[in-house]
Amino acid sequence: MGANDTPALSNLDELQRALAARNMTPGWIRREKPILSPEMRSEFVPAHWRYAEAKWAMQAAGRLIGTDLAERRNFVMRNPVPGNEYATLRTLVAAYQSILPGEQARTHRHAPHALRVILDAKGAYSVVDGDKHPMETGDIVLTPGWSWHGHGHDGAEQAYWFDGLDVPLTRLLEPMFFEEHPAGFAPVERVTEQSPMRFTFADTLARLASAQDDPYFGVTVEIAAPTMPTITLRVHAWEAGWENAAYRRSAHTIYVVMAGSGRSTIGEQTFDWQFGDTIAAPAWSRIAHHAHEDTVMFSMSDEQLMRWARYYRLEDLA
Repeated sequence: MGANDTPALSNLDELQRALAARNMTPGWIRREKPILSPEMRSEFVPAHWRYAEAKWAMQAAGRLIGTDLAERRNFVMRNPVPGNEYATLRTLVAAYQSILPGEQARTHRHAPHALRVILDAKGAYSVVDGDKHPMETGDIVLTPGWSWHGHGHDGAEQAYWFDGLDVPLTRLLEPMFFEEHPAGFAPVERVTEQSPMRFTFADTLARLASAQDDPYFGVTVEIAAPTMPTITLRVHAWEAGWENAAYRRSAHTIYVVMAGSGRSTIGEQTFDWQFGDTIAAPAWSRIAHHAHEDTVMFSMSDEQLMRWARYYRLEDLA
């Protein structure tokens, strides 16, 4: 049908049908999901995963499935909202992962940026772009997008850690790429204790000892990850009895308890947490923390991305 062959339209219903047939839609109609809204509202909900339960499941997986079928034994923390298959929050995904003594995970690389918070490990290691370095309890290990990476375990006890990635963001924007290493296991070029991809727990605690307090986040240090610009990484120290000034902000945040215990209210839900637990705080949810005992808390968020896009805002709710 040419431009001069368009039919005469006598009412708006006919116009809407004609537009629909041409894959167009009027901007003035009411929609189930409005194009614009007065303020942010995430479709994801606050959620809490208990490390003790995940550890029990990882121990079972270690007995029940070998590396031939599940080379990376991980449990993805899926936000419990309809239609969601794997994402923990809109831009981020988290998982618990484990490896047995003597095992190795083959080398691969992918577009999403990734990191690990080592919860319990002695003798485990990571190889990132040829650099082999330890993965010990409390370490934070980075795997920037498209870096070759694999890991193994020379120790005597099963090792456990938290994984965080921006896979949902990559899927949303669509530049997903993945590749297995042609050699299976990338050769180790250097063995080093010190690596820009590894932040030891001892160093993090030393930095926290001289860091400044913040009314919203507590005593906080940044984990520098310039090659992972979509993710902001921080570690917080909260003394027993500490409470933050309640706030909400336009950044999705996942917390991992590195030490201590306490309670957090995210939106309308309250979670009692302890070592190893993971908490998901959707953007623009009210966030209020209380530490029952001295606590070290890791957080990953998309704050840096939101700031770059000029979407970031923080509102005091105290």
